[in-house]
Amino acid sequence: MDANFARCVKKARDGDADAFAELYSAVYKELYHIALVNLKNQHDASDAVSDAVLEAFSSIKNLRDENAFKAWMIRILTVKIKRKQREYIKNRDHLTDLDDIESVEQEKAKEINYGGLEIMEEFRKLNEDERLVLSLSVVSGYTSEEIAKITGSSANTVRSKAARAKIKLRKMLEER
Repeated sequence: MDANFARCVKKARDGDADAFAELYSAVYKELYHIALVNLKNQHDASDAVSDAVLEAFSSIKNLRDENAFKAWMIRILTVKIKRKQREYIKNRDHLTDLDDIESVEQEKAKEINYGGLEIMEEFRKLNEDERLVLSLSVVSGYTSEEIAKITGSSANTVRSKAARAKIKLRKMLEER
């Protein structure tokens, strides 16, 4: 991060809402993209980002390292995403009829249009951990060490999950 960004973080920690807004404007697209790829629902992605931003704004005074703002925001967002995914599972468990489950899945699939990209169709079939790791590594460019800090896993676990997910995705694409 540059010195101006670090100054902005310091101002935001001191309660400057405009400084926080400037910081948010630097990361909001990436936050939304990560949430959208993982939640597969525009409204839920927006809600997750909003919740993460509200939490970050109220607790930015606790951020010790000015250069860690972006990773800190993604860590907060990751918690929101996982909470929402647990909610999906809980709601899915309440559906008793297989047709109901399939219709809900079809409706969710219609909510996001990826322009017919085959890779995104297959990407959506990965489990939530695989999507999260790949979205952070391949899409956002984080290293396995950075992802480990964000997700609370070890770097080796992140690398293993990413490798398995890439193999799985490649296989699904070859089978098309």
